[in-house]
Amino acid sequence: MAVVPALDGIRVIDLSRIVAGPLATQILSDYGAEVVKIERPEGGDDSRQWAPPVASDGEASYFFAVNRGKRSVTLDLKHPRGKALLVDLVRIGDVLVENFKPGTMDDLGLGYRDLRAVNPRLVYCSISGFGQTGPYRERAGYDAIMQGFTGLMSITGEPDGPPVKVGVALIDAITALYAHGAILAALHHRDRTGEGQYLELSLMECGIAALINAATAYLVGGEVQGRWGSAHPSLVPYQAFRTRDGYLMVGAGNESLWRAFCDVLDEPALARDPRYESNAKRVAARAELVARIEARLLTRDRDEWVTAFAAAGLPAGPINDIADVFADPQVRHREMVVEVEHPTAGRVRLPGIPVKFGVTPARVGGPPPRLGEHTDAVLGGLLGLTGPHIAGLRRSGALGALRPGVASERRDDANGT
Repeated sequence: MAVVPALDGIRVIDLSRIVAGPLATQILSDYGAEVVKIERPEGGDDSRQWAPPVASDGEASYFFAVNRGKRSVTLDLKHPRGKALLVDLVRIGDVLVENFKPGTMDDLGLGYRDLRAVNPRLVYCSISGFGQTGPYRERAGYDAIMQGFTGLMSITGEPDGPPVKVGVALIDAITALYAHGAILAALHHRDRTGEGQYLELSLMECGIAALINAATAYLVGGEVQGRWGSAHPSLVPYQAFRTRDGYLMVGAGNESLWRAFCDVLDEPALARDPRYESNAKRVAARAELVARIEARLLTRDRDEWVTAFAAAGLPAGPINDIADVFADPQVRHREMVVEVEHPTAGRVRLPGIPVKFGVTPARVGGPPPRLGEHTDAVLGGLLGLTGPHIAGLRRSGALGALRPGVASERRDDANGT
C-alpha cells in the first residue's frame, strides 16, 4: 500500500510573500498538503528578485529557499474576476495564509469575515509585522527591523562591539514555525468541531517569544542581558574557542563535564584549582580561565579537539562555514541535502526536511514554481474552467495583463514577512 503523507487532502491557498508565510506553507507542503501559491502577475513574490545569487537559469536562489513543492497561479486581486477566482479557490480550500499590511485584505473584500461566509471551515492565517491592532499596526515589519525592535540584536555580538544581526532571517523562520504549528492546531480543532477560525501572528510577538531565558531574566530576575558573543552568560566554559587551524564550540554544563573537559585538555591542575571548583567560580573568573583554555587549544587542530571532546561525552563541534555543513557525512546521512528537477534550472540541490515521520514520511513535492507556471492547470483542474474560458480571463487582465486605460498601480502591501 502506498504511503499517504500526513497532510494529504489539505489544500492551502498561499497569498504570502518573502519568508515567514512562504516558509510556513512550504513546511505544510513537505508534510503532504497541496499548496497553491497566488502571486501578483507583475514580478510575483518579491523574493524572486532578491538576487544574486541565482540558479543556472537566473532565478533567485532566495525564492528557492521557501517555495518548493508549490503550484504558482497569477491573479490580479484588484480585478473583479481575479478576486472571484480566489473566492472560488477558497470554497474548496482548507487554509489561507496572507501577509499583506493589516486592513488590505478587508479593503479587497477578502478578509476573514468575507471568506468565512464562503467557507466556514476555512483556517485563515494572517501574518504581519507588528500585529493587526495597536499603534504600530501600519508599520512594515522586515526581519532585520524586528531583530532590532525585539531586542535580539542587543544580545547578539561581542561585548565590546555593536549590535549584530543574526546571519539569516531568524525571526521570519521562528514566525513560520509558530504559524505552521498554529495552522495544524486549528485544523485539529476543525476536525473535532467542523469550525474554522482566524489566526493572527506577528513577527514582533514571535520574536519576543523566542527570547526565552533572556526575556525571563528580565521579567523574573530584573536583569537586562547584554552581548556575550559566542559565550554563555551563566556557564563557563561554553563558547567558541580558537584552535590551531580554526574554531570550535564546546561547553561543560556540569561538574562532571568540567572534569572531563580538563582531562581532554590534559590539564589536571585546572580541575583541582579551587578558583574553578564550581561553575559560579568559573563564571567569576571567566577572563583568566578562558585565556588559559584557549592557550591550550591553540596547540592542536580543530578536528583533533572535536574528536577528543566528543569521545569524552562533551558537547562539542566545529564552527563550519555553509559549504562545510552540506559536505558533512552526518548531514548527508540524515538526508539534509535533496535534489529536485527544475524545469529551467535543471537539477538543483535544496536543504532537506528536518522532521522524520515514522509512518507518514514527509517529502519534497517538487521544485519551486516558475511565476504563473500552474495557472492553467489549477484553474482547469480545481475549478473546472475550460481553455477558452481561461484565455478569456487572461485577455480581461484577471490573470495579469494590464487592463486598457489602467496604469500599473503596484502598491507595496507586503509586510516584508
